[in-house]
Amino acid sequence: MRIFCIAFISILFINPISSQDINIDASQNGEKFEHFWSKMVGAGRANEGLRAGWLEQLQKVQENCGFEYVRFHGIFHDDMFPVFEHNGKITYNWQYIDDLFDRMLDLNVKPFVELAYFPSILAAENSKTQFWWKANITPDESKYNEWHNLVKAFTQHCVDRYGIDEVLTWYFEVWNEPNLTRGFWDGTKSQYFELYKQSVLAVRSVDNRLKVGGPSSSNFVADGRYEGEKEDTGGFTVTFTAENINELQWRGVWIEDFLDYCEKENLPVDFISTHPYPTDFPLDPRTGKGKDFSRYVQSTVEDIKWLNKVLAKSAFPNAEIHLTEWNTTPNSRDAMHDFLPPAAYIVRTNLESIGLTNSLAFWTFTDIFEEKGGGESIFHGGFGMINYQGLVKPSYHAYRMLHQLGDEKLYKDEFLFVSRKSGNGKIVALAYNYPKEHYNAVPKSIRKIDKHYNGSSRQLNFSLSKLKPGTQFKIEILDKDHGNIYDYWEKMGKPEPPTREQIKVMKAFAERLNTNIVTADTNGNLKIQKELTPWSVVLIEQIN
Repeated sequence: MRIFCIAFISILFINPISSQDINIDASQNGEKFEHFWSKMVGAGRANEGLRAGWLEQLQKVQENCGFEYVRFHGIFHDDMFPVFEHNGKITYNWQYIDDLFDRMLDLNVKPFVELAYFPSILAAENSKTQFWWKANITPDESKYNEWHNLVKAFTQHCVDRYGIDEVLTWYFEVWNEPNLTRGFWDGTKSQYFELYKQSVLAVRSVDNRLKVGGPSSSNFVADGRYEGEKEDTGGFTVTFTAENINELQWRGVWIEDFLDYCEKENLPVDFISTHPYPTDFPLDPRTGKGKDFSRYVQSTVEDIKWLNKVLAKSAFPNAEIHLTEWNTTPNSRDAMHDFLPPAAYIVRTNLESIGLTNSLAFWTFTDIFEEKGGGESIFHGGFGMINYQGLVKPSYHAYRMLHQLGDEKLYKDEFLFVSRKSGNGKIVALAYNYPKEHYNAVPKSIRKIDKHYNGSSRQLNFSLSKLKPGTQFKIEILDKDHGNIYDYWEKMGKPEPPTREQIKVMKAFAERLNTNIVTADTNGNLKIQKELTPWSVVLIEQIN
């Protein structure tokens, strides 16, 4: 084996290790792939998007993470004032929605439109509500015609304002997690299917080419709780009593029934949507008490493969797959969202999902998010990759690094991905250490603070050849001591709230990773040897 030389900086590299070197020819033909991780990102509700901080953070993640679409709840909620009624006559008001969409489009971000929730005058009388802001979730089938008219008028307005060529690039998704009758839909499966029918017919009545889909169902399950018209709280037995949940057969919720219904009704399905969180919350059918399970690290990839198989056998084999919510857990008070481990999980899962989906939307880009109200602390386990004060978390760096990859795969293994940019030929690699000790469960810290920083280190050892002599690479390392803002805040004494000066210092730390420059030798060879500490992520990017 040929040994390459390298100019290196002592704080970055360890002594040569005995493991076999991986040799990668930088001039070889690459395999094209899509940056599906940059397709879409989530946010809370539409009205939050009218705030300056929300828009500033959206601009930041668009510029640095490349997100093309953003999805959020509540486009038709009362606080967006879409509907007025005077003397029994309904009129529409699009001012608030226009304001939001205008600003998003100015930032080069398109809406992934979630058609929800009911305006009060279109909901059932005494409708149940969700969240402190009281989203109406109870359908009234006698008002489905008015819902149809609302969706049609909204769609037509979007086409009139932004042009059909623009709106043809959008997606219209019907509702959010309607299988959760204790959460977002106080109705039956059949009532949701009828709502889908009315919604897509309304959208398509404006232009038959517009993209529609659903059912936007929640995380995969391994039991029969959602097989009927409503959630069966006695149907949790299989999952609740399992000795090893990772040995169960997990499947998407309502997906097959939804596809069968749309085939029978001759309804369009341009995309299928669901939320493959690697978690579950089964109830004890005897006591009603719950558990919160975290599945093993491969669970999301397995769920996406299941979805591909189901689609291939359906009447809609060419439908796109949009996983419109995803995170380590669907709990907006899970401390793990602020810590380091999710970054390695994000990188690993996305790289392993290449070619399997059109999007895997991180939920969410910002902690300006109020499903449970405002956070009591600047770090409260919020979903966001950026906190309320604009401090970026490790999850932000994971998406920023993924965005830097090229579009041609040169090499991939379990912990290393090497790519090339077809436009300029530059090489970009990502390496990470998801410790083997944590394979059985995706990290979470819901009931107690456990940062999960333990685990085995891993040796990174690979070489690049056929580079131009003197080619330089910037190496950025995200680890426990760099870019890990929560721990830095702890060392500061957890100022609550931080002063304006402290926030400036914290922002600088959060952005600053362990960065070094390395150079290929005179033969165009570069050797990388590095110990990857637990949960670290390393970006290796050609800069000349």
